[in-house]
Amino acid sequence: MDLTTTYMGLKLKNPIIVGASPLTSTFESILELEKNGAAAVVLHSIFEEQINHEIGEIDHFLFKGSESYAESLGYFPEVVLSNLESDAYLDEIRRVKENLSIPVIASLNGVSKGGWIKYAKKLQEAGADALELNITYIPTDINTDARDVEQLYLDALQAVKENVTIPVAVKMNAYFSAPAQMAKRLSDTGADGLVLYDRPVHVDIDLENLNSVQVINKSSSKDLSETLRWSAILYNRLPLSLCASTGVHTHEDILKAMMSGADAVQMVSAILEHGHSYIATVLENLIAWMEEKEYISIEQMKGSISLAHTSNPAAYQRANYMRILTDYRF
Repeated sequence: MDLTTTYMGLKLKNPIIVGASPLTSTFESILELEKNGAAAVVLHSIFEEQINHEIGEIDHFLFKGSESYAESLGYFPEVVLSNLESDAYLDEIRRVKENLSIPVIASLNGVSKGGWIKYAKKLQEAGADALELNITYIPTDINTDARDVEQLYLDALQAVKENVTIPVAVKMNAYFSAPAQMAKRLSDTGADGLVLYDRPVHVDIDLENLNSVQVINKSSSKDLSETLRWSAILYNRLPLSLCASTGVHTHEDILKAMMSGADAVQMVSAILEHGHSYIATVLENLIAWMEEKEYISIEQMKGSISLAHTSNPAAYQRANYMRILTDYRF
């Protein structure tokens, strides 16, 4: 059975990439992921590490820079980054690359064109096979134009692409008013891949302390819908790779993602819940299903139920809730 696939030019032994998370924050955990069948890993974000080491200094400068885009977790004034620059993350990449045979994708969080851009080149020099750019900007100013927000994404991507030659994926969010058009603009700016979608933390209200809080936002298979929709819509329409992210928990989710048009998937929540060995279980179930249905490869099924090939394009194109309500039976 041939489970291989290609993502941003990287040959993967199967479609499962472990996304940036606590799972990819320690050397021992990453080795265990590879041992159980992970085809690639996205290292935890470089900014997570910097925040942990210099939280006091960052708070000072974020407050000082509040007239800019300080509400974005990806915004850091350049002077802060100069102070925070550390070889720890780069050393981690070198160590992982020396001991793993699977691709290692570094993760960068940011939205401005500030000093963090220079890390992209350092990540490449340290041995990263590719780079995942996570741009999540929440515009809180009611006067901010949507086009200006989109341009922030494009400017950040362009600046990174000017500093590296390795493939760069952009982790999109689902908030754009015209996702297909934004995907094209990202492709035109040089994105080699799109990860669909970023999963932001949940906002909640702490009724005990009367304050707003952020809480972890684990996914389930029920969250796969929009990922399938846009993988199917974008399949073969842009010269880049697609990676299905939110909602991939089972071998069935992987099959659906591949058939909709994705080249690979990212799993995090399911592995956090079930442990590293869950990857091996999913792969076993994937192979069993393919044997039963007489598939010989992942490539054979890729895009087979995309918008271009489905007999029911309305499932992707329309929000026909009246038909669903009519067909629903108690």
